[in-house]
Amino acid sequence: QVQLVESGGGLVQAGGSLRLSCAASGFLFSAYTMAWYRQAPGKQRELVATITTGASTNYADFVKGRFTVSRDNAKNTVYLQMNSLEPEDTATYYCRGSKWSNEYWGPGTQVTVSS
Repeated sequence: QVQLVESGGGLVQAGGSLRLSCAASGFLFSAYTMAWYRQAPGKQRELVATITTGASTNYADFVKGRFTVSRDNAKNTVYLQMNSLEPEDTATYYCRGSKWSNEYWGPGTQVTVSS
């Protein structure tokens, strides 16, 4: 059974940091590109960061220099280190695994940044 489970969300003050984790099971994690998305209330889901099977990374402009995505294939886990958080970063954060036509999503974890 395929599962992606995000954790690490919570309430933080502006300027603070959080580290999100996404634990995967039920598929060959190392063969999948992993990504973090977010969705704020009333807005569309947007891509935050991706990390390929070769650990190449890409970031949305609005998080460059503040967020870092990484993966640990031995632990089947992808991380999102979020620094210098802003109230605009408040959203539900989702991880996604993709390979060819396969894609898997987690249920999300809530991040709330207070001003």
